[in-house]
Amino acid sequence: MPFVIEWRDGFKIGIDQVDQEHRHLFTLVRALNLASVDHTVDELLDYVVTHFSNEQAMMEKSGYPAFEQHLKLHEEFAAQVAEFLGSDQGWTEDRVQEMRKFLNKWLIGHIMTHDLRFGKWLTSRPVPSAPLVQQVAPKSGGFFARLFGRK
Repeated sequence: MPFVIEWRDGFKIGIDQVDQEHRHLFTLVRALNLASVDHTVDELLDYVVTHFSNEQAMMEKSGYPAFEQHLKLHEEFAAQVAEFLGSDQGWTEDRVQEMRKFLNKWLIGHIMTHDLRFGKWLTSRPVPSAPLVQQVAPKSGGFFARLFGRK
């Protein structure tokens, strides 16, 4: 039986854009299967880079005090994924399930702890005059790009 975790409203952190991106990450993780694993992993990593970039820009712009700490968590995640993908093992059903299990576990733990903390911090503040929500194109050659071999 495949390891599948569905998105639940309980995972919301109260920032619409972030919640939508998290929901899409769950959809991409659910789509991981042996038949299309290479394509799905590429799509997933591209989206992770976009999501992390958007979230980090929001944190930086809002003056979030735990921004540096949060950035480190994103970098540690990237390193773990790179290590998993860097092994010479071919894809098997078990390995796809292992990847899916790792991603779901990390996502839920991260969202329910660190992202939720940011959501509570941001929503408890006075409304800023400039909107924080914006789509940020990932900078090429950044940490994730280097780690995942993207140019």
